[in-house]
Amino acid sequence: AVVSTQSTGVMQAIRKLLRGVRWGPLDVLVIDMPPGTGDTQLSVTQEVPIQGVVLVTTPQSVALADCIKGAEMFRKVDVPILGVVENMSYYHCSSCNKQHHIFGRDVGHRMKGSALSDVPILGKLPIKPDISQHCDSGTPTVILDSEISEMFDQIAHSIIPSLNLEHD
Repeated sequence: AVVSTQSTGVMQAIRKLLRGVRWGPLDVLVIDMPPGTGDTQLSVTQEVPIQGVVLVTTPQSVALADCIKGAEMFRKVDVPILGVVENMSYYHCSSCNKQHHIFGRDVGHRMKGSALSDVPILGKLPIKPDISQHCDSGTPTVILDSEISEMFDQIAHSIIPSLNLEHD
């Protein structure tokens, strides 16, 4: 098998992150990975036991196609798919008080007949210009924006029952 230097470096970084950090007791570790079905995703599935993945897509067809490919790959390696989050789902205009679906809509309908047909949509996150400002300032959006905080909280609470968390 041919392994590029770049993918070898990524795999080494993943191993260092997962094995070289003293995490202490964790209930959940969330790893944000790039879209796709490449070495990064496969390396993580080989390095740690994964109880489930949450896939993220935007309403765009090409993004949803990547998400479906990711679902197919995770199913092949027996990793449960806990759900899909639709990012940049809409823009809420404060002037007209309407939602505008800039990148398309009906992701749930377009998931039918694919590897995601039985997967729930956990949430639909809006486009909010404040999010990039919060990121640039280093302040998590969930601290400054109660609407977004509530959305993330709902998503988290919807996947927790799918995880086998043991508490003392």
